[in-house]
Amino acid sequence: MKTVPFHPPTKTLRMNSLRQILLTLAASLPLLPCSLPAADALKPGTVLVYIGTYTGKKSQGIYVSQLDPKTGAMSAPELAGEMINPSWVTIHPSRKFLFAAGEGGQKGGGGAVAGFSIGPDGKLTAINMQPPNGSGPCHLAIDQTGKTIVVSNYGDGSVASLSIASDGQLSPSAWVDKHPTLGEKQKPHAHSTEFHQGNQFAVSCDAGIDRLYVYRFDAATGALTPNDPPFATAEADTHPRHLTFSLDGKFCYNIDEHSMTVSAFAFDAKAGVLKHIQSIPTLPAGYDGKGQSTAEIILHPSGRFLYGSNRGHDSIVAYSVDAQSGRLTLIGHTPTEGKTPRGFGVDPTGRWLIAGNQGSDSVVQFKIDQSTGALSPTGTKFELGAPVCFKFLEAKP
Repeated sequence: MKTVPFHPPTKTLRMNSLRQILLTLAASLPLLPCSLPAADALKPGTVLVYIGTYTGKKSQGIYVSQLDPKTGAMSAPELAGEMINPSWVTIHPSRKFLFAAGEGGQKGGGGAVAGFSIGPDGKLTAINMQPPNGSGPCHLAIDQTGKTIVVSNYGDGSVASLSIASDGQLSPSAWVDKHPTLGEKQKPHAHSTEFHQGNQFAVSCDAGIDRLYVYRFDAATGALTPNDPPFATAEADTHPRHLTFSLDGKFCYNIDEHSMTVSAFAFDAKAGVLKHIQSIPTLPAGYDGKGQSTAEIILHPSGRFLYGSNRGHDSIVAYSVDAQSGRLTLIGHTPTEGKTPRGFGVDPTGRWLIAGNQGSDSVVQFKIDQSTGALSPTGTKFELGAPVCFKFLEAKP
């Protein structure tokens, strides 16, 4: 019997056979869509919590968390958009955009102002970035029309404005006001600016020269001009840092970084004049806060309570607000369960306060007593690198 030698299939033959089998199987399967799934829209009522940070090993930019304002349930912060040192974030009145101030590390080294569009899932997409027309941008404020954004530059003590287009594009700054140097020891450090509710004035805290500058604002043109008088003088060596207005706009409250006080002013909305009416400590009586400092100040949505952060004492101070006189009365102090609480925020419902401990890389939640304004920790705590700013955005149907 003749033996026929066996020859294994060639590599080409094996590949052709495999391809034929796969094509046959594919033809027998139903067609499926090949596009990627779209991002899930947020449930109505969900509150997005945007967190600005100093970037490093534990942070890469702006983070976002989802908050259920009814129960306080809060998701772990996730990266929403990358940026170097976005230490301040703010949300556009249209709710479509978020803007951030990046302190240094950007192209040119002087910092930057960046714009992002907000997606249906809360994530951010970069639009563009502009120089701050100064150095060390640390705070942003947007006027009520949403067409002008003012940046406070801590590094060189200047305040500048940029225009915002309808698509969120930032134009280069066309206006800047540099605060003066007063002697050898008093150099300007513009720390924040806020628009008054009437949208006709903006007030800027300069922590370096103990002044609160008042600017008249023309919403039609976006122009800012010094008021007459151009500023109010704070008490010496107090270092006014951040400010907020009462709900009716009749009073202005600024937190003093060095003296660790809150200063209350009556505000004349016609003349743009600030008149000092009270200064109250942010620390408990008898506590020595030498070498420590304050940071943020936030008015409760009801207007009945005011909160400030103490770095070193590592607490949130709470006050009640007298709507008629504008004066403050101490409620108490609550530890932030971490180190160096620079920034914090209160959600739109006024039920929850969320604080960031810059020195211990944590985000901590507190419940607000609606009757007394007192804070109590909820036990919700997340790790995040150097969280320093909190802004809220409620999801709409």
